[in-house]
Amino acid sequence: MKPQLLIQENFTLKDLNTFGVEAKARYFINVQNREELQQLLNLENYRSVSKFILGEGSNTLFTKDYPGLVIKMTIKGIQIIDEDMKHIWIEAGGGENWHDFVMYCVNQGYAGIENLSLIPGTVGAAPIQNIGAYGAELSDVLFQLTAINIQTGSVHTFTNEACHFSYRDSIFKNALKDQYIIVSVILRLNKVPEFNIHYGNLKETLDNIPIEELNIKTISDAVIRIRRSKLPDPKKIGNAGSFFKNPIVSQNDFLKLQKIYPKMPYFLTDDENTIKISAAWLIEQCGWKGKRFGDIGVYEKQALILVNYAKGNAAEIKNLAEQIQQSVYQQFGIFLHPEVVFV
Repeated sequence: MKPQLLIQENFTLKDLNTFGVEAKARYFINVQNREELQQLLNLENYRSVSKFILGEGSNTLFTKDYPGLVIKMTIKGIQIIDEDMKHIWIEAGGGENWHDFVMYCVNQGYAGIENLSLIPGTVGAAPIQNIGAYGAELSDVLFQLTAINIQTGSVHTFTNEACHFSYRDSIFKNALKDQYIIVSVILRLNKVPEFNIHYGNLKETLDNIPIEELNIKTISDAVIRIRRSKLPDPKKIGNAGSFFKNPIVSQNDFLKLQKIYPKMPYFLTDDENTIKISAAWLIEQCGWKGKRFGDIGVYEKQALILVNYAKGNAAEIKNLAEQIQQSVYQQFGIFLHPEVVFV
């Protein structure tokens, strides 16, 4: 006998998004395993209803009440799938907290995601925007993932190549947007670590640590210290982390800008014809860092973070984001694209 699914109506999402904005879901359900999810997707009454998959709401701005079904993903579980002398293949459920999973791997000595410590969100959300930090990206270690087709309920496996990863992007934000629910991922991690410590603040933080003391735990600890020093805790100040992506421009456009702004921070990309520019620096140059407008503003320690200090609403946050985009475009000719998903 199949368990009875608990679908709630007019459910508040205020405590389920890290901006802490008020919004209601017409229908809401908490899904704890694949069987429940497939059962839900087969319900005739909800087949034609729009669906939104919610992890920890750490990359989401609800701009209005959601008229369809919000599916809260809480599928858990961590298990070793395979291993050899050099690598270990480890699977995690889509509802696992990403940072908790990173800490599990670090404590077990599995290397490859220590640079991605303290990134908010769930394991299942991580491949969608190919999360990254301090010179590392999920695409570096993802072996494959399992996803369920929202329309048919069928189970599909996607290899790393099939995910079409790029900077903060994947096939799940483009050709397959809103078509699949990621229920688990398998990462291939290293038993013998290959340290990735040459990125900006991380390199500076680790310079004082003797090479013989360097390990994935010290790298993870350094990343956590850096992030905590400049990023607000969403439990204390509403935010969704980095609101905008670092823009990627052509080599020619970069050289023109560099003549005018020789101190402009930049990063090399895999494509020798493009350069990645610091969005935080662009925003700061336009005078937004630390600005407050009533209950919302731009965080004083990091210009990429838009914050909800108290009872700000989504419309105010969206309007602030648009003003920032406009001013950066006017000054630099660069359009900033949001990392945050507007719902």
